[in-house]
Amino acid sequence: MFNRTTLVILCVALAGGLGLLVAQKYFASSGSIATPQLEVVQLYPAPRDLPDFALQQSDGTQLLPGELAGHWTLVFIGFTHCPDVCPMTLTHLAQAQRQWEALPEATRPRVLFVSVDPERDTPERLGDYAHAFHRDTLAATADIPSLERFARSLSMVFAKVPLDRDAPDGAYTVDHSASLAVLDPQGRMAGVVSGSALNAETPRPEAVAADLLRLTAEHRP
Repeated sequence: MFNRTTLVILCVALAGGLGLLVAQKYFASSGSIATPQLEVVQLYPAPRDLPDFALQQSDGTQLLPGELAGHWTLVFIGFTHCPDVCPMTLTHLAQAQRQWEALPEATRPRVLFVSVDPERDTPERLGDYAHAFHRDTLAATADIPSLERFARSLSMVFAKVPLDRDAPDGAYTVDHSASLAVLDPQGRMAGVVSGSALNAETPRPEAVAADLLRLTAEHRP
């Protein structure tokens, strides 16, 4: 049975998806935007700037907006205690990452995994977890207010949810969006990859890789 928090997250995700679909149909019919043929990446009619943010990376340095410039970046929020969606998504993303490893580091697409569970996910633990899937994955976290602002700017949500009464005292999980935000080489919110593209019964990491390779080739900074 869904709890109230999960229902809210699903409603927000559905509303965001419907808004993207309406916008795509409107701009496509008006002929005002030209986009490359993509399989799973859904680009917005126009990218939007993100508000300033500061995340703590696993190597101890700060991740600021300028650090993402020059690359197409996939952003995924989650947590290291996640039982299924997070490890599955990072596994499939690692398959995609291996397909663009030959690109120059200066333009190679990036994957950024942001933990929304700073209570348990120290930067060191987070780095060990993310790099076990692929060495190039960026890993970062922050305090809850900063994470809420960052997630909201990407049209994502998360919430701490206590486990049922049979669990140990204080035990909890974190409900969170399963989609991926797509940032362009200017660090702007440019689109999304729905969670179903990587977490369905037939995942499509090859399509994610192909789309990012195409975007890198056609939309350089």
